[in-house]
Amino acid sequence: MIDLHQLPTLEDRLSYLYLEHGWIDQSDKAVAFHTKESETHIPAASLALLMLGPGTSITHAAVRQLADNNCLVAWCVQEGVRFYAYGAGGTRKSRGLLAQAWLVSDPDRRLAVVRRMYEKRFLKRLEPDLSLEQIRGMEGRRVRQAYDEASRQWKVVWRGRSYKRDSWATADPVNWALSAANSCLYGLCHAAIVSAGYSPALGFIHTGKQLSLVYDIADLYKASYTIPAAFAVAAEAPGELERRVRLRLRDSFRVNRLMERIIPDIQEILAVPQEAVGEGEPAGAELDPDFDAAAPGGLWDPGGAVASI
Repeated sequence: MIDLHQLPTLEDRLSYLYLEHGWIDQSDKAVAFHTKESETHIPAASLALLMLGPGTSITHAAVRQLADNNCLVAWCVQEGVRFYAYGAGGTRKSRGLLAQAWLVSDPDRRLAVVRRMYEKRFLKRLEPDLSLEQIRGMEGRRVRQAYDEASRQWKVVWRGRSYKRDSWATADPVNWALSAANSCLYGLCHAAIVSAGYSPALGFIHTGKQLSLVYDIADLYKASYTIPAAFAVAAEAPGELERRVRLRLRDSFRVNRLMERIIPDIQEILAVPQEAVGEGEPAGAELDPDFDAAAPGGLWDPGGAVASI
């Protein structure tokens, strides 16, 4: 595939495909998944994300075919809801990453993004005179209300959020389920972020970790996905709690098409003005990495980027 404009845009692609216990190799201009019983061809050019679960192997040729077709390859745990590593992302441009760095590096711009993130959670505009401390207080009340509503709906006793990495087994069932559910959501958000060319490390509310932006974006969806799922599973019979949470969220993510929402939500929150990424880029499609995979890009210059030679 020489001209990447021939590929479907990310929002037009199939969101993701999860595979386990088989092997993948190249098949003509696509890839194929093999098991002892069957062979299934995969439309690499129409797939946004291929998630490889336990017991999966893949050939060098298949990885190259997926990369040439701009399909993100992710290695994950069973049911595809924990994220270990990834290969090529969904874009070869650095525009999104440069804009993200531009926003996070300036306190005023960063604060504006933070406010939009909270507005996305509250589903309403915030008064301009509210301080960040006041907004965080409002967020705390919103989350507590979500826990209380889930507790009443599913008739599960709620004593507060408790997560201790060094004493995981001592957590009550609902806190255990919440931790497992959040891990699933982090995996999906992480995959979407890297597929769109953003850095998971450059967070706006969270900071200091390689997954800071993952935590920022996942917090948009916890009240709608992980909290209800965790309380619902905790209300059922005990046993295989983590697995049941993963399966419940997998179905909820698919039915509600969450993968399709994440990247547009990020773009809306960042709201990057065109001058932040448009000026200083060399003109001409011949230097567009998504147009020509071999294009070297531009050279930085104080007056704006210039075409490389």
